[in-house]
Amino acid sequence: MIGIYDCFGYDVSFRERYKLIKNAGFDSVMLWWSDKFGRGGGYQEDVQYARDEGLFIENIHTPVHEQNYISLDNQDGKSVFVNYLQCVTDCHGYAIPTMVVHLPNDKYPLNELGMQRLKTIVEQAEEYDVNIALENLDNIQNLALVMDTIQSKNTGYCYDSCHHINYSPDCDLLERYGERLMAIHLQDNGGKRNQHQLPFDGSIDWKKVMKKVSLTGYKGATSLEPMNWDYKNISIQEFLSRAYQKAKKLYEMRSV
Repeated sequence: MIGIYDCFGYDVSFRERYKLIKNAGFDSVMLWWSDKFGRGGGYQEDVQYARDEGLFIENIHTPVHEQNYISLDNQDGKSVFVNYLQCVTDCHGYAIPTMVVHLPNDKYPLNELGMQRLKTIVEQAEEYDVNIALENLDNIQNLALVMDTIQSKNTGYCYDSCHHINYSPDCDLLERYGERLMAIHLQDNGGKRNQHQLPFDGSIDWKKVMKKVSLTGYKGATSLEPMNWDYKNISIQEFLSRAYQKAKKLYEMRSV
């Protein structure tokens, strides 16, 4: 399968967006799961809109605005904890197999309370058979702590290519966590914000990355997570066409 993150920009309704994604050739989508980033309410309806177009929903991306609060013994900490539990329930209710989670940045180290909350979230995920894929950002120490401590079959890794090269290029994350790889976010690291570019438009060595992905034995979708920040001079149809061709090339590189 070849997939793409659905909230990549452009002022187009999500019902129409999924039609365009399907028409471009994509098989699957990853959904942004909150009303933030200008999405607004009713985002749960997107599940049916995507499925109406024949798109497989690979995962949801849980909210990131409170990601650093999970260890706090206050209302902020409780809020993110409850939010993640709700995401597990939503995945179960909407038959979505996986949720992608941002652990706190390493300047917010996980404490005993934070770890206990994560263990409780994982216990609920096990009960509902939902996968929790932890994404690499500037959080390599927190990621290692959780991956080493929580050895659940429902807890694994989400590889983000741009975050890897930007935050931890000297750490072989796919070698370390490849056996537990549950999702991939493929994006390049160029443009105005040095992230979320289309593959082959930045400086990432894609031949090397895709070989490492292949060696993990990962069988999931080849999924892009670009934004249109550097592509606003082209239409959404052209953006998706370029994205699909680049994703198809990456998919083919997995087989080499």
